[in-house]
Amino acid sequence: MSRVAKCPIFVPSDIDVQLDSQVVLIKGKYGHLSRTIHRSVKIQYLNNQIVFSPRLSFSDAWAQAGTARALINSMIIGVSKRFSKKLHFSGVGYRVSITKENTINMSLGYSHVITYCLPKNIAVENPSPTEIIVKGIDKQLVGQIAANLRSYRIPEPYKGKGIRYSDEVVRIKEAKKK
Repeated sequence: MSRVAKCPIFVPSDIDVQLDSQVVLIKGKYGHLSRTIHRSVKIQYLNNQIVFSPRLSFSDAWAQAGTARALINSMIIGVSKRFSKKLHFSGVGYRVSITKENTINMSLGYSHVITYCLPKNIAVENPSPTEIIVKGIDKQLVGQIAANLRSYRIPEPYKGKGIRYSDEVVRIKEAKKK
């Protein structure tokens, strides 16, 4: 039985929530998001609270209710505050730059520059040539973009070169000895 599903979500006054059977539309100051909730979950919006309850005819109703509550909560946080992931490029000659066409150019030690096109609803900041911050209202999309960028050069365990998250710790191995 899910404990997460039993907690209601308190909606701030600046967030607009619309329910249309199983479709939830949430609007805030940074944009709007919509999601279709599984049919085993009953969702209600009363007194600035979103309440989830399972339909007991389904065997996994409590699990689906907990998942739906977590997804709706992250949508509300996203449209009110936005999500961000910070990536750090470490290595000799590893650089990143952003063009006006919403593309990222990365020099990662290959013989060519890697170009990555961003979706329209993702914003990117470049505070230094070796750092990049990915921002957006969709938590899943921000994490996926950051993971895609990181996959071009995953941090290697001997020198630590590569693209890493700002809070990631790479364990450095000791070199082979004779």
